[in-house]
Amino acid sequence: MRAAPTILHLDMDAFYASVEQASKPSLRGKAVIVGGLGPRGVVATASYEARRFGVHSAMPMGQARRLCPNGAYLIPRFSLYRQVSDVVMAMLRELSPLVEPLSLDEAFVDLEAGGVAFDSRTARETGQRLRAEIRAATGLSGSVGLAGSKMLAKVASEEAKPAGLLLIEPGTERELLAPMSVRTLPGVGPATGEHLRRAGITTVGELAEAGEDELVRMVGRSAGAGLYRMALGLDDRPVVAERDAKSVSVEDTFDVDLHDRVRIRGEVQRLADRCVQRLRGSGHSGRTIVLKVRRYDFSTLTRSETLRGPTDDPAVVREAAARLLEGVDTTGGVRLLGVGVTGLADYTQEDLFAQSLAAEPDGAERVQGAQGAEGADGSGGDAAEAGAAGAEAEAAAGAREAAETPGEPEPAPERRWSAGSDVRHAVYGPGWVQGSGVGRVTVRFEQPGSEPGRVRTFRVDDPELEPSDPLPLVGDGG
Repeated sequence: MRAAPTILHLDMDAFYASVEQASKPSLRGKAVIVGGLGPRGVVATASYEARRFGVHSAMPMGQARRLCPNGAYLIPRFSLYRQVSDVVMAMLRELSPLVEPLSLDEAFVDLEAGGVAFDSRTARETGQRLRAEIRAATGLSGSVGLAGSKMLAKVASEEAKPAGLLLIEPGTERELLAPMSVRTLPGVGPATGEHLRRAGITTVGELAEAGEDELVRMVGRSAGAGLYRMALGLDDRPVVAERDAKSVSVEDTFDVDLHDRVRIRGEVQRLADRCVQRLRGSGHSGRTIVLKVRRYDFSTLTRSETLRGPTDDPAVVREAAARLLEGVDTTGGVRLLGVGVTGLADYTQEDLFAQSLAAEPDGAERVQGAQGAEGADGSGGDAAEAGAAGAEAEAAAGAREAAETPGEPEPAPERRWSAGSDVRHAVYGPGWVQGSGVGRVTVRFEQPGSEPGRVRTFRVDDPELEPSDPLPLVGDGG
């Protein structure tokens, strides 16, 4: 524990939804829900306007629509979110060499290591300046917590939401924490919270009064000792600058179970390509290819194949994923597919292994077996992004499906335009899809910084309407 509040925690406010509101002027101040739009989709992020109706992240999208029927429901645009995140993270790294990102919109910063803060006054000034600079660079708000430990800094940023700053003075931790719910503490989820509630413990103060021995008896030695330390405000974990990725993975949940084996193989190939794009984007290659299949009865299987060297070759990943699929029975139907790459490295041995694998599939060492229901990285940490990513893929796939489908000629499929996706019209310029159906697509023509735009409707196959890349939020800086 530090004697000065020089650990900063930044948490961008309702990040995905805030980016959408900033890029779509007509949605500012409106209820915005981002996530998978199909019957099995989940909410990735809800704006604060939507949260007033009870909508929250990880909620089934169908339930969100019942609670907030007039909200704007949009697919996620992760490429834009990453661009904005890169801008914010670069600003944090200007403050200190010790920046520990937790996700696209959240990070710890050791201000003392950067020489920008040594006491409460300089820490507060740094936090205020950071919030103003983020607002100027992105148009978005972030909440800042400052404390002498990572746990308390995170608690402080949560209490500061939205768009606030809270500094916890060293020595005041127990007084501040005492009236808070036990659910405030990191790692105390619904199950643990309910278990403690049944024992008559609902606040952090009551947790501290229970004592370590009683908590160990209730929830086990490791968890009990950890809970007691947190209740006292004790946390000596350092800010760690490098959090190396252990895996890269993507997955899609389908609105209707897939039964057609050819369609399933095609989806696996498409997922493999998306996975390689993310792998290359992170500057890595990987040695183990993982296939995840959730079947009609919710049973989840993972199969993996370990190559003799790391690769980022899409053909190698596609072929390995296809071989893994051959060993999975999909007769009853498939509701989710995922492809991942683990055993990451920052180099590739493509010349030595990729071509030989294509010619000799048996040349790779295989390691196969059911590994439970976790994602390819075994963490489940990207569940919101992965669960919503199917909607993002659907928007792009509908526009390019004819070009990606080899073999015998087929009639061109009807274009599919997902709500929230970016488009450009030859006459009206940039806009975004408000909705589509019965052969029509409705587009609102506006862009970041403009006034709310006009709405026009076109045929879904209008040749003058094309998908486009997202526009930066603020000027050329994103």
